[in-house]
Formats: sequence, structure tokens, C-alpha cells
Amino acid sequence: MSPRELLAQRARIVAAGTGEDVPSPCISVCRMDARGELCLGCLRTLDEVAAWGRMGDGEKREVWALLAKRIEEEAA
Repeated sequence: MSPRELLAQRARIVAAGTGEDVPSPCISVCRMDARGELCLGCLRTLDEVAAWGRMGDGEKREVWALLAKRIEEEAA
């Protein structure tokens, strides 16, 4: 399974989740894209990465929803 497929699978699991702790999307491929906007591994912005530890589960789920959208856009 490719890193992107793994990330997409985890996004689906988080979207279907209930009150469980929301896992980090980090897949240990921590490099920014050429524009410096998104991590090539998890597709988060630097702001999202930096704020992750302070976010509540609701905010984390919002980030996961953004990641799912970014994966779809990337595949198009």
C-alpha cells in the first residue's frame, strides 16, 4: 500500500469514527512540497502540524476531512 493510500484509508476510518481519540495523520515522511505549503507525507500545512497537539478531537477531525479532500484533488 502506498503512503497516499494509507493516508486515504486512515482518513476514511477517522471519518467513520465516533468518540475515539483522533490519531495523527503523520506517516513519518516529513518534507514540504516545492511551494512549502503541504507536507508530502501527511498533506498538512505547517500551521496544522504545529497546532495538532493543542487541537481538540473536533478540530482534528476537521483536518482529517481537509486531508481527504486534498487526496481527492491530488488524484484528479
